[in-house]
Amino acid sequence: MSDRESLLVGPDGRARCSWVGDDEQYRQYHDTEWGNPLRGDHKLFEKIMLEAFQAGLSWITILRRREGIREAFDHFDAATIAGYGDDDIARLLNDPRIIRNRLKVSAAITNAQATLELTRNDPGALDTLLWSFAPPPRTTRLAAFSDVPATTEESTAMSKALKARGFRFVGPTTMYALMQSAGMVDDHLEGCWRAV
Repeated sequence: MSDRESLLVGPDGRARCSWVGDDEQYRQYHDTEWGNPLRGDHKLFEKIMLEAFQAGLSWITILRRREGIREAFDHFDAATIAGYGDDDIARLLNDPRIIRNRLKVSAAITNAQATLELTRNDPGALDTLLWSFAPPPRTTRLAAFSDVPATTEESTAMSKALKARGFRFVGPTTMYALMQSAGMVDDHLEGCWRAV
């Protein structure tokens, strides 16, 4: 994609980051969620789960399945997911609403267990840990997709910190995507109507 194609004017006349294309669900996500600061252990655990399922896939694939994933995984309740056993894994691997990848399903359970370990005696600890890696806001807005990094020093540090606590599918690229979606960084491009 060329720098000139980094923005796209939608049917409502608003310029947006062009990754939304012409998909209405993507537009809604871009306009109302992506880049908004997200706080709280439960909401951030959900992001970790969804980003882990997204690894190697397009985000629209996850976005279209998000409600099904939410239902299949008990509304991202870490305590419930942490107790999943073989029957739950078998149920999930037969559920067409989710990404039926055994390693990712297993990682969801492991990540729930790691979240519980982190937050059991310290509610808010996952939120505090993740947000501790948020860099200072940029002084200038990125102008083109070619300017947007795939990883940063902060996403690499976040990845290492989570892996050290037992989390899986939390590589630096996946964690940078989480930082973008959870508003720890603001990668709405210059000229996008959300770039304020």
